Amino acid sequence: MFKVIQRSVGPASLSLLTFRVSASPKKDSPHKTSVKVNELSLYSVPEGQSKYVEEPRTPLEESISHLRRYCEPYTSWCQEMYSQTKPRMQSLAQWGLGSYEYLQNAPPGLFPRLGVTGFAGIVGLLLARGSKIKKLVYPPGFMGLAASLYYPQQAIIFVQVSGEKLYDWGL
Repeated sequence: MFKVIQRSVGPASLSLLTFRVSASPKKDSPHKTSVKVNELSLYSVPEGQSKYVEEPRTPLEESISHLRRYCEPYTSWCQEMYSQTKPRMQSLAQWGLGSYEYLQNAPPGLFPRLGVTGFAGIVGLLLARGSKIKKLVYPPGFMGLAASLYYPQQAIIFVQVSGEKLYDWGL
């Protein structure tokens, strides 16, 4: 144990030391004269004055510019609507994928239950001929009745919550 600590402390302590390194020219190399900054070609100033001249716009460029100014409110409105609806569409797509996965691995007996509930809705549509109120009440009522046969616990909770909301709305 002592050897391990001693071997690791030695090189670590050497890294904390600082050394000064000085370079000296070789004695046999000839002495060069220093070059001034303005003598370098990289830093030379171009002679004469340069002036930026903007080229006139062509008729095609003018018409494109006019078209862009005309379409700008519509494109900004489209971009705003896209940014608002994008999260909704992503959540809808996620819900669709979740539903697809659920239906691929459906619990046993789900599809016959859906068939009975859908058939009850169609029977409700057939019995609701003649009145618009019947068409609004019968199909959901028959579908709810058929679904309550398969899911009685959820039906009881739904009726309780719906009754409380209707009571509050009535007040």
